[in-house]
Amino acid sequence: MTSLREILASHVSSGYLPGAVGLVARGDRVEVAAVGSAGIGDFPPMARDTIFRAASLTKPITAAAAMTLIEEGRLALDEPVRGPLPELASPVVVRTPSSPLDDVVPAERPITVEDLLTFRAGYGFPSDFSLPAVQALFTELKQGPPQPQLIAEPDAWMKTLARIPLLYQPGRAWLYNACSDILGVLIARISGQPLPEFLAERIFEPLGMRDTGFAVPPADLGRFTGYYRAGDEGALELVDAPDGQWSRMPAFPSGTGGLVSTVDDLYAFGRMLLAGGTADGRRLLSAESVRQMTTDRLTPAQRAGGALFLEGQGWGFGGSVDVERLNPWNEPGRYGWIGGTGTASHIVPATGTVTVLLTQRELSGPASPALMQEFWRYAAGS
Repeated sequence: MTSLREILASHVSSGYLPGAVGLVARGDRVEVAAVGSAGIGDFPPMARDTIFRAASLTKPITAAAAMTLIEEGRLALDEPVRGPLPELASPVVVRTPSSPLDDVVPAERPITVEDLLTFRAGYGFPSDFSLPAVQALFTELKQGPPQPQLIAEPDAWMKTLARIPLLYQPGRAWLYNACSDILGVLIARISGQPLPEFLAERIFEPLGMRDTGFAVPPADLGRFTGYYRAGDEGALELVDAPDGQWSRMPAFPSGTGGLVSTVDDLYAFGRMLLAGGTADGRRLLSAESVRQMTTDRLTPAQRAGGALFLEGQGWGFGGSVDVERLNPWNEPGRYGWIGGTGTASHIVPATGTVTVLLTQRELSGPASPALMQEFWRYAAGS
């Protein structure tokens, strides 16, 4: 059988990407492969402790942080967010998805915590990025590929958000991305701590996720990758260097895509979810909270509306959930997500599996690329 190292090496040798780190764990058996280099040119070889831009792998972590506040009774799933987020006290909705920004109607009900966790608050990306209410997210809020140093601090960001109408009524449709950023602001305001401090205290330190955060310390920049995208001629072009946008703390710590991390840190988070919220005998979340996170919340119509991103999957809290036998394990229930910087992390409760794939090549679109599909087939033993 082809090995994990051979799969990654084939994509490095083809020139598709400079390097990659992959992990497949089932029970006590853990396989890790680090192949290629951390970048093009004067970069060190890829290693198990290489630091990557996690991008949207941030989303499940933000959701888990919110669940800790729900367990403490400081938030509730059905609670309107207008108290801690007064900017969203009186949201309006465009009359139709294609309506201009000034053709609006009142929201039929308040936005709730569960709306944010399930991406059904009315803010986010549908399949048509050209809609006026969607374009405003790109231009005004810098939604899209992560660019942490270009985003305003949370209060200013929320003030801008309040001027942008919802695309759909709260609870009506699944829309990608923006809700995790709003959730990050909510967590900070409820906890009274900046999001980086809260995540460190509640998630990273208990799990030993030493290299996960919103910036890479100067002493660790030598372990940080370059970040690339394919140019017009197909050659990889540098988007961000190790001393670039993640080398210092951002004004807006993005709950949707701001974290950096390593393969072992993300493995620790996945192990905690598989264990029903515990790690090394310490409980971070209740088993019920994990069940809620990893249970699909969408109607068939909502899944169909988000098909550009979901590829047939459902959505729980902060991550996708396979609802049919669509994955290589031929089992429903896989939970996790992929990141636009070329990352992926999932748990498979039915088989006790954790998978993590980290690369530094930006995805060309919402669909998972061939490398990820091959990686998942390998992890499933296909």
